[in-house]
Amino acid sequence: METAARTAPAAVIVAIDGPAGTGKSSTSKAVAAKLGLGYLDTGAQYRAITWWMLSNGIDVNDAMAVAEASGKPAIVSGTDPAAPAIAVDGLDAAGPIRTQEVTSAVSAVSAVPEVRSRITELQRTIAAEAPHGIVVEGRDIGITVLPDADLKVFLTASAEARAARRSGELKGKEAGDLAATREALIKRDAADSSRKTSPLAKADDAVEVDTTELTLEQVIECVVTLIEGAGAAKAGRDAR
Repeated sequence: METAARTAPAAVIVAIDGPAGTGKSSTSKAVAAKLGLGYLDTGAQYRAITWWMLSNGIDVNDAMAVAEASGKPAIVSGTDPAAPAIAVDGLDAAGPIRTQEVTSAVSAVSAVPEVRSRITELQRTIAAEAPHGIVVEGRDIGITVLPDADLKVFLTASAEARAARRSGELKGKEAGDLAATREALIKRDAADSSRKTSPLAKADDAVEVDTTELTLEQVIECVVTLIEGAGAAKAGRDAR
């Protein structure tokens, strides 16, 4: 028998951060759908601008060139957790942004301050305009993008578990061996954690959830419960 849909008692803004392979996207989409909230994959936005740079012949390793071009592409993100969408200059970019070429270049592009400023402004606007609340997932949401979020969650997992999950997501030629995937994840973690602008980091008031030994369903239930608590607390504050 199907259980009744659960709802967040208030229009909460939720920040979910963590490195790749911790289950951020799957968890965020699922909890947003369960609670009737919007969903925003901020990583897709950085991938989208990276894809645009590559498609337009911008040297992604030339920070000045990337900075100068950062304001050119028009990026539009959908917030329906059942069908996340992203378009660049009117073109559907959901498929192209997931290539290995984009994956290899996204950290370099994301590290450029002008890119982060542009995308952060876009993310804040989307969150502020979400009518029923929103789950925003990425790598600097709780600390930089939405420091006043009603709930901040930081997902973690061992490098081995993350590599296994990421290898399972890749298909065909892009599905490398576990060791290579693990090495790539660790390299990206180091790049994202050490960048000067908005590094990957856990906010002091974030709830850390280690997903290494948890099933996706267990992680989803954990985060749904946290959001319900945050929503109830917000409703109580608003009623005063």
